[in-house]
Amino acid sequence: MALLQTLFYTFIALGVLVTIHEFGHFWVARRCGVKVERFSIGFGTPLLKWRDKRDTEFVLALLPLGGYVKMLDEREGTVTDAERLYSFNSKSVWQRIAIVSAGPIANFILAFFAFWLIFLAGERDLAPVVGQVKAGSLAEQAGFESGMEIVAIAGQSTTTWTEVSRKLFDFIGTTGEIPFVVTYQDSTIEYEMPVTVSAWLRDSQEPSPLRDLGVSPPFELDTLSLAGVAEDGAGYDAGLRAGDRLVAINGETITDINKFVARIASSAESKVMLDVERDSQRLTFEVVPQLVERDGEQVGQLGVQLASTGKFPEQHMRDIDYNVLTAIPRSIRETYQSSAFVLKSIGKLVVGDLSPKNLSGPITIAKVAGDSARSGIDNFIRFVAILSIMLGVMNLLPIPVLDGGHLMYYFIEVIKGSPVSDRIQMVGYKVGFSMLMGLMVFATYNDITRPF
Repeated sequence: MALLQTLFYTFIALGVLVTIHEFGHFWVARRCGVKVERFSIGFGTPLLKWRDKRDTEFVLALLPLGGYVKMLDEREGTVTDAERLYSFNSKSVWQRIAIVSAGPIANFILAFFAFWLIFLAGERDLAPVVGQVKAGSLAEQAGFESGMEIVAIAGQSTTTWTEVSRKLFDFIGTTGEIPFVVTYQDSTIEYEMPVTVSAWLRDSQEPSPLRDLGVSPPFELDTLSLAGVAEDGAGYDAGLRAGDRLVAINGETITDINKFVARIASSAESKVMLDVERDSQRLTFEVVPQLVERDGEQVGQLGVQLASTGKFPEQHMRDIDYNVLTAIPRSIRETYQSSAFVLKSIGKLVVGDLSPKNLSGPITIAKVAGDSARSGIDNFIRFVAILSIMLGVMNLLPIPVLDGGHLMYYFIEVIKGSPVSDRIQMVGYKVGFSMLMGLMVFATYNDITRPF
């Protein structure tokens, strides 16, 4: 059932994104006087087909994993003299630029409206007050203490943990100092607290800046349970099962997730006694965490997925209400920030500041689609918005075959005054296609080898 739900929500998300993207091309093409011969969503066996008054064939195919808009074009077939006026290649270069760029722009517009819907319900985030500082961490070495509030990073104000995480992402792969500014509770005096890093998280498969720094928000834990147990993991071998509620480790009551994870990580190949509650019964299991390598370190791992219930201190929560008008600038800012984040991620992958192991493919996308939908409609809408932004940004990259590759050729045409030759374009398309297929294979390999 979980697999079917994941596939269903994946098809819904991709179907919406592809439809909006292709509709952008379609809508602008018609307004530029181009005849659209086919508007297809999906590949494979057509499920529905119909034609409108302008003789455009609309197709809904079996697999909604892509789509295309086929326009009248002399480069792809014979065009009569009467129809030549309505062909794509007969239009001015600026009209062709408008048609091609309309797809990615439609994705950004979709993301904006998705964020707008989310913000209409208000926004709740956590003030960046430090709850715990991990012993021996970069944060502790720099002098961070529990109760401090991070008010700025690199001269930019931070009012929530979300903003802190976004600012820290800019420093991944760098060597030098991360310039924090902090204050103590009940004080307005600001202190500079630089943290020294070296090639920070450059080789990390799943970079987590806050975790690596060793700081975490204050969290009041109620329960810690096992959402999943891998059958090839140490936890399953010892008898742990999904749904078990973790109560104690080596006789000590579990009150903090990070401390529990750290305890397991430091107990590789050593016996650990875990007390759990299962069906109203308290059971004790002897577990030997498996030795694995994580971010270059040898650590212990149970092979389980944790799920916690609890709450952040109410005094640290920040609530913002929006109406239909005030939600507009907030949605624009979120769309811009998310787009910038995706672009920065691509840039860091290209220059080597971010490990290529972080490149995700269709399996990860499907998993996140299912998880976000099961966690609430607002999370699923946010996922669709982020994925739409990723699709828009990726399509604007200057790689032949993608929309950005076509735009690159058209801007060259603007500069030199004549189109790029068909031969050069064809070579570019072959190179671009090979690049995309290589990236897809590599991303899928990452998905397969990535533990979930």
